[in-house]
Amino acid sequence: DGLTEVLAHRGENLQDKFIEVPCSEDYDSHKRFEGCTPRKCGRGVTDAVITREEAERIRRIAERGLSLGGSDGGASILDLHSGALSLGKHFVNLYRYFGDKIQDIFTEEDFALYRDVRQRIQQRIAQAFGISSASMYLTKPTFFSRINSTEAKTTHDEYWHPHVDKVTYGSFDYTSLLYLSDYSEDFGGGRFIFMDAGSNKTIEPRAGRVSFFTSGSENLHRVEKVRWGTRYAITISFTCNPDHGIGDPVLM
Repeated sequence: DGLTEVLAHRGENLQDKFIEVPCSEDYDSHKRFEGCTPRKCGRGVTDAVITREEAERIRRIAERGLSLGGSDGGASILDLHSGALSLGKHFVNLYRYFGDKIQDIFTEEDFALYRDVRQRIQQRIAQAFGISSASMYLTKPTFFSRINSTEAKTTHDEYWHPHVDKVTYGSFDYTSLLYLSDYSEDFGGGRFIFMDAGSNKTIEPRAGRVSFFTSGSENLHRVEKVRWGTRYAITISFTCNPDHGIGDPVLM
């Protein structure tokens, strides 16, 4: 893959690492929101926003939710907002499918932790890009992912293709990932890769590590195939357009 540079090793404990990159033109084809739409673009990594202990607690939320379903292939998702849960080769709505039993799976504390973590990530992104946190809105899809080495059964399992979030989802302006397990300890492969012209920049997941970036073509990326073990993460994304905003999930 040409030259590869590791932006964040698993063994490092990074306070704040930020790399500015020139913005693509992707934002020009969408309505601009002054004080929020990216004028400064880039990517950051921090181990100083979420503790490893909090990451473990969040991973347990993911494990409990995903234990109700799971894809036949290697990639399963759980979206607490919409209720989307991988089940076999399809998705079900967690809240409709399991009804009141949801109260036995999740607690109010789970959702409070989720909210708190989301707010801290939002503030960190706003700080890095010099925008107001209040001008950012959570947007969909925002979801837990669980990836293992099982062979893909449908296109939904093929998580490894290079893509641009702004092109794929439209509403995304800032994307973040909170890793909930450790590269080379809990799983092999599964590194996050920014694909720049002539070189790759990789991030090795570590529980509690947050990577974040502007969502346009300046940050074309992919995830390596997981070779062994299980990789947990949560994708939390933000938009500048209030029309595309969603509220935090609430326990039904």
